[in-house]
Amino acid sequence: MKAHPRIPSNLRAGLWALCGFTALGLFLEALHGFKADFYLSVDNETRRLLWRLAHAHGALLGLLNAGYALVARAFPELTDELAGRALLSALLLMPSGFLLGGAFARGADPGAGVALAAAGGVALFFGLARLAWKAR
Repeated sequence: MKAHPRIPSNLRAGLWALCGFTALGLFLEALHGFKADFYLSVDNETRRLLWRLAHAHGALLGLLNAGYALVARAFPELTDELAGRALLSALLLMPSGFLLGGAFARGADPGAGVALAAAGGVALFFGLARLAWKAR
């Protein structure tokens, strides 16, 4: 099924992210409910923290992308393709970094994938700074 060309990619990605990260939240709740040791054990506190961060950041960045798309439609002068791509990059990189960092955590040390979260933070800052500059 082909995406509708009039629906902005940030809105599409934001809505799918909300769907996906809601599912991740339900999965994390299920791990709590079933007392999954690989998630709840004191030895896995880093994994638990990083996966919660992935869930929270993914949901918030999904909302941010959807909100950006709707604001850009209402105020076309705020449309900025580079900022939109930066926000999409942040949506991909930051939660992925937290998920990978938690998946490959050893003790208190996150996996190397957590570096993607930092790259996502830079993309987020860049995109928001461009939008703030345009709105001044």
